[in-house]
Amino acid sequence: MSCIRFTTAAQLEALHRTAPAVLTAEQAAALHPAPEITPSKIRRLRLLAEHRDPKVRESVASSRHAPLDVQQALAHDPDEGVRSCLARNPTAPPSVLTVLVGDTSERVRSWLAVNDATPPAAVTMLECDESPAVRDLLLWRDAHIQRPVEPAPAEILAR
Repeated sequence: MSCIRFTTAAQLEALHRTAPAVLTAEQAAALHPAPEITPSKIRRLRLLAEHRDPKVRESVASSRHAPLDVQQALAHDPDEGVRSCLARNPTAPPSVLTVLVGDTSERVRSWLAVNDATPPAAVTMLECDESPAVRDLLLWRDAHIQRPVEPAPAEILAR
């Protein structure tokens, strides 16, 4: 018996006709809103940030809702994985990401290099990093991260 399945043109057309509509991210978010962030959730994040298991602390470092003081503490966590999760968190505040520029771990600095939330001053510091991998990731970042296009001065004057 063959594991190859042959689909006829008519079957493909029927599949395309009956395929569900693809929602945009905004439509999906409107249909399935995220749960409310409660004081209880923030208390849990604070407790979990002090857990003995670094994997639990990594989940807090990755959270979009961890309070600033928790993120500041996790920036100095002894576990490299925890600091790496914080370095790649797109909602980490610029002050926390800037602290991580001086991290001894190349892995942490590499995640900073590709996080588009890393502030420009921190990116400038990473450009002088001792690690070729970090500097190469910054080159990749420049080529792949889309930034808002600034209008030309003539366009601004024409408004």
